[in-house]
Amino acid sequence: MSAMHPLIDPAALQAAAARVRIVDCSHDLVQPALGRQQFEQGHIPGAVHAHLDSDLSGPAHGSNGRHPLPTAEAFCAWLGRQGITPGMTVVAYDRSGGMYAARLWWMLRWVGHPQVRVLDGGWKAWTGAGLPAETGSAHAPAPAAYPAVKPQGGQAVDAAFVLRNLQDKEAVVVDARAAGRYAGEGETIDPIGGHIPGALNRPFMDNLGPDGCFKSATTLRAEWQAVAGAHLQGPAAPGGPAAALVMQCGSGVTACHNLLALELAGLGGARLYPGSWSEWCSDRSRPMATGPQP
Repeated sequence: MSAMHPLIDPAALQAAAARVRIVDCSHDLVQPALGRQQFEQGHIPGAVHAHLDSDLSGPAHGSNGRHPLPTAEAFCAWLGRQGITPGMTVVAYDRSGGMYAARLWWMLRWVGHPQVRVLDGGWKAWTGAGLPAETGSAHAPAPAAYPAVKPQGGQAVDAAFVLRNLQDKEAVVVDARAAGRYAGEGETIDPIGGHIPGALNRPFMDNLGPDGCFKSATTLRAEWQAVAGAHLQGPAAPGGPAAALVMQCGSGVTACHNLLALELAGLGGARLYPGSWSEWCSDRSRPMATGPQP
């Protein structure tokens, strides 16, 4: 799958706005209604809003994680309702450093739609550049036909794979949550704190610089080499340099931020564990660990 550069800056997006579909992915895990409220208070002209819970996730039933993936059919139907067609460039942004926009970025690639970019710096960068905004609900785009497709193979793993992997050690899991939650300290979202045994820790916010934009490819590559260098392969490795890595977080959202950072660093090929910790800890028989990363 040939993909375009994952990021776009505000000036380039303004120049291309008439030719792309802009999607505001703003959300708040604690206040699920806040993202849509923020959208109505101000958004990039022409943007539509994607709600993490209802648009970018499937039904959660308590044992499949807080934000399970929707079926590919349901996601493609949602794309069509946003006027998105195969081959159309989509630009995602949010107000949280790209953590929710990265979820849409990954999901589009998951269904074989590589024409997707994330606005670097998000809403803050757009308004900071003095670019126009509009308020109110999104203008309903003309519906389009987006045929249901089979998800791209090799991009995701399930809990059974992660459980087998504790013995097989086919892959190395990398946890995108903050160090405290990884260690099992101060957990406020999931019922149990801790991490998958053997998982490394790379908090997704470490991918960003002080300005809220992604660090340079060179810096990201060096930092990821420091975290998981022993498990990275050469550029010509089957599946990509990071094919031996599996990204997870609390519910399969911020893990996509790490996948985006790896792509920027030229270290593609890592997979996502969509259920992540919220699915893993729902079964008390699964092994769990606490404490800081060794």
